[in-house]
Amino acid sequence: MKEIELTQGLKTQVDDEDFEMLNQFRWCAGKSRNTYYASRHSPTINGKRTTIKMHHVIIGIPPVGFVSDHEDGNGLNNRRYNLRNITNRQNCQNRKNAPGTSKYPGVSRCKERENWEAQININGFHKHLGRFLLEIDAFSAYKDALEAIGENLI
Repeated sequence: MKEIELTQGLKTQVDDEDFEMLNQFRWCAGKSRNTYYASRHSPTINGKRTTIKMHHVIIGIPPVGFVSDHEDGNGLNNRRYNLRNITNRQNCQNRKNAPGTSKYPGVSRCKERENWEAQININGFHKHLGRFLLEIDAFSAYKDALEAIGENLI
């Protein structure tokens, strides 16, 4: 493993075999939501520039219907074992929950009503499944809805 210096005093980790190819460019640390990622700008073509993300250089741009993911949640860990292309649904389930939210997919805390809400979003299909006093009951409704449409949890 080797490290590449980024802006803002940060570093990214890459595999030894990718280091030379990546280190020839100047990479920046950019924040998206609560995670930093390594990126750089493309050369200007017809007056336009695009952002190139380091993890896309390493594993390629994901196919349609997929997103790139850092399995450990660290956007600066660009070692191949940590990078994968997964569905958006899998990526959402991989996110770390904020304090006070549910540990289950499809379940969220409704503070105003002091209960738990279950909903399902699959391939553009959205359905509110109800509100429940117990978090586990909301998750059971979510699991039942998944089963009804023939989906697995992950």
